Amino acid sequence: MLDEDLARIRAHRNNIHRCRRVLETRLSDVERQFIEGRLAEEQAALHSLFAKIFPLTFSFPKEPTGSPKPQGGQGCDRA
Repeated sequence: MLDEDLARIRAHRNNIHRCRRVLETRLSDVERQFIEGRLAEEQAALHSLFAKIFPLTFSFPKEPTGSPKPQGGQGCDRA
């Protein structure tokens, strides 16, 4: 099962890279809209697959608590 999921992840990532490469070329407006839609679909599918396979999420605080804040004039570059 994990091997199949990893194969799906690789397929979505390859499709995303392919869409991005195509978007770097000259396209008509209709073609660009289609590729952008496909890219959004692939990204959503990859995100959904990641959420299914790796249900854990970690959030990090914006500013670590308990860490000392640097004081002015006490840097390492003072002689």
